[in-house]
Amino acid sequence: MCGIIGVIHADPKSQSAAVEIHDALYLLQHRGQDAAGIVSCSSGGRFHQCKGNGMASKVFHDGARVTELPGFMGLGHLRYPTAGSSANAEAQPFYVNSPYGICLTHNGNLINAPELRQFLDQEAHRHINTESDSELMLNIFANELNETGKARVNYVDCFAALERMYKRCVGGWACTSMIAGYGLIGFRDPYGIRPIVLGSKPSESGTGTDYMMASESVALVQCGYKTFQDILPGQAVIIEKGKDPVFQQVHPAISYTPDIFEYVYFARPDSIIDGIDVDESRRNMGFKLAETIKRQLTPAQLAEVDVVMPIPETAITSAVCVAEALGKPYYQGFVKNRYIFRTFIMPSQKLRQKGVRAKLNPMRKKFEDKNVLLVDDSIVRGTTSREIVLMAREAGAKKVYFTSCAPPITNAHIYGIDLASSSELIAHHREPAAIAKIIGADDVIFQNLADLVESCASLSPREPSKQKFEVGVFCGKYVTPVDDDYFEHLERIRGESRKMKVMESAREAVVHGVADPQQIRMAAKGVEVDQHGNVIPAESGSPEWGPLNGVGNALVEEKVARPTEGTERMTSEDLRIKMSQDISLHNLNDHY
Repeated sequence: MCGIIGVIHADPKSQSAAVEIHDALYLLQHRGQDAAGIVSCSSGGRFHQCKGNGMASKVFHDGARVTELPGFMGLGHLRYPTAGSSANAEAQPFYVNSPYGICLTHNGNLINAPELRQFLDQEAHRHINTESDSELMLNIFANELNETGKARVNYVDCFAALERMYKRCVGGWACTSMIAGYGLIGFRDPYGIRPIVLGSKPSESGTGTDYMMASESVALVQCGYKTFQDILPGQAVIIEKGKDPVFQQVHPAISYTPDIFEYVYFARPDSIIDGIDVDESRRNMGFKLAETIKRQLTPAQLAEVDVVMPIPETAITSAVCVAEALGKPYYQGFVKNRYIFRTFIMPSQKLRQKGVRAKLNPMRKKFEDKNVLLVDDSIVRGTTSREIVLMAREAGAKKVYFTSCAPPITNAHIYGIDLASSSELIAHHREPAAIAKIIGADDVIFQNLADLVESCASLSPREPSKQKFEVGVFCGKYVTPVDDDYFEHLERIRGESRKMKVMESAREAVVHGVADPQQIRMAAKGVEVDQHGNVIPAESGSPEWGPLNGVGNALVEEKVARPTEGTERMTSEDLRIKMSQDISLHNLNDHY
């Protein structure tokens, strides 16, 4: 799951598209904290780029860099770690110079990525430099657009290229693209899995209309856009400079099945996605969950519950409704530190546990001598849940009932949200009683799938009884066809990504003299992933050492033994360089 933005101003002399994109990225920061980027296009079709790892405030120096991104149109992106690494080179937007100069932002996953990579190599003869699905999609589109053989393209050519691209790509996506000097393109997968909405407002120049595309409506509202419409499944829109949008169905809509996790967890509560109010859907989840709680707990257990508490922040709305339906007091017992990453994307169990403690702080007076019923949006690996239960007991809770607004997550997410592999999910092949024992709760209660779907479908502007959602993480039935080989591919990519992050951290700790014994072993021997998904020191082998950030081998040699002949090594290909200059487009962020 990522955040995407596209802006085009009616006035071709405008220099402020990037300013608006920058503002919108802050509104969508919850959708991606791993990297941020903006590409703008000024007169003459010149692109200007600033992107890199980190949150938007870091990448754009609290907005100071935006003045160096002039132009009347542009794209913005916030990356959330999915398949692939966290290398600086994989920050978006992506760019290719041929044909015409194209930039693209992408939210989602391509589940036939290996097949597409082979096509681009063997037939299209296009080099792919990263593991990112986004780079694949950009090059597929560029290759199809190149088939026109024309010096300049029009919207007919672009729609035709997209039609051909859709025949090759399988998965869930929402994308914005920009062709140098021409205009913006937005498009969505034929299943409507990933969200994208288009808004408009009168131009500040007084003539014409400005347009913005975004992952969530909140970005449009806060930036002053008044008129909204969702881009439909299989639909594309092209906005040429100075012209009105042109819509076309580039692939038949196979279904209209938004990812239900947008409503459960990821989207802001003040957004409306595909016509469904996110906050209202979470209210419905709370009332539905309360009914399940009444059925699962005995009257005696229900009577002894003293207080209902949310796990902030996503579950707050639902917890209020649970308390109301159960007739119990509602307390906010945990205080959240908002300036920390989401813990389930951290690369090891130990770091995730530490992250939970840093993220949440229990107020003892709210827990002491009470039986508490905790409401969370979902349970993924169980790491967060276990730490929360432990903190509640340490704060004096007598009994802890843990409830989830989502059903048990038993399968991997394959459309752009890197929750975990199936083997890492606590609910994979486990019943609620076993989960309760693992996390230390007196009982665990999950929302059932039918109630979750009804919570969202009842608000749909389409026929509620026929509204479907992508719910594969709960039941294993995905809306797109999926080959078994793809899960193996996804596991390999996820494993390499986790290993790379931990290895980079260990090497930096060694260089700066702050490594603990395990990090020293990792730096000396390399890393591997155990059966629980933890990254641990490898049994044998050593990496090749080279200068890090200008620091030579001498400091490293003081901490770890040098590699010897014949040992297994983590090569430079396995351990990608995190900070590297973008090879295709001058990147302001590379030099500061």
